[in-house]
Amino acid sequence: MPTTHHATESAARLNAAGLRSTAPRRAVLDALQPGGHLDASELYERLRGDLPGTSLQAIYGVLTALVEANLVRRVTPAGGSAKYEARVGDNHHHLLCRSCGRLEDVPCAVGAAPCLTPSDDHGFEIEAAEVTFHGLCSSCAATR
Repeated sequence: MPTTHHATESAARLNAAGLRSTAPRRAVLDALQPGGHLDASELYERLRGDLPGTSLQAIYGVLTALVEANLVRRVTPAGGSAKYEARVGDNHHHLLCRSCGRLEDVPCAVGAAPCLTPSDDHGFEIEAAEVTFHGLCSSCAATR
């Protein structure tokens, strides 16, 4: 795998988070960096040519480490498989098409995290709010 600006940046991010900079970790971060939401199988398909000998299980292990280090965010839509994104720390929300499963980012509804507060916090110290808006994307709505 050729060294790129992303690979150097990914190595620095891994080191700053206290994780060893390994080729699989750098590759997963690089694959998520352009944006979007990918599941583990999609990441495995994208990376298996660059990481001979890797397995889907290894990709899951890398994702778990990256989520725990807050370098990657896991989004689990209702009824869907977990998706992963590199966009962390801004408490953004998501739009989910109930027909095709398209998942899009939307900015935090009201300011900084946590941007929403529950009517009763039951003594919790609230750190973040996750909101998923469900509906139909424009393509699915047009074909109805």
